[in-house]
Amino acid sequence: MKRMVWTGFAGGLTYWLFVAWSISRNSWFSFWRNALSDLGGPNANSPWIYNVGLMVSSVFIIGFAIYLILTSENKLQTIGGAYISVSAIFLALIGVFHEGTKPHVFVSTYFFFQFFLGVLIYGLGSGNTVKGGSLLLFVLAIVGALVRWPSTALLETYEIILLMTFTLLVALRGDEK
Repeated sequence: MKRMVWTGFAGGLTYWLFVAWSISRNSWFSFWRNALSDLGGPNANSPWIYNVGLMVSSVFIIGFAIYLILTSENKLQTIGGAYISVSAIFLALIGVFHEGTKPHVFVSTYFFFQFFLGVLIYGLGSGNTVKGGSLLLFVLAIVGALVRWPSTALLETYEIILLMTFTLLVALRGDEK
């Protein structure tokens, strides 16, 4: 179980490795003009790299959610972990319904919504450090969604960094009572 707590952060690192690989095949990509999903769309070179990366990353996030559920100390933590497990399914669906397909905007938006709701709920059932960190991350996510970003990729990067921060917070402070 001690290693399983790191699967959330490993999922984030795995995602960024696939993004870097995909960017290396798509020199036209710009964090300042594009969405990350452009790397998996019909105009990308080797879009499968990005889309498979989403699916592989989702396996790690499911592992993290299972860790949260199995180690939960109360109903709020269990529910928060369950919400994050559902977000992992939506993460995989972003790779299935890549850019250019009708459900893409819904599944990508819902991934973030579901994960951050899970962060909030899990945090409310946690000790002071995780609770405070989760509340702050949730507020920062809302504020970030309201800011006018130069590109969708920058907004997505900001939100993903917040999610990775939560997984790191749990991994480092998750044993706190």
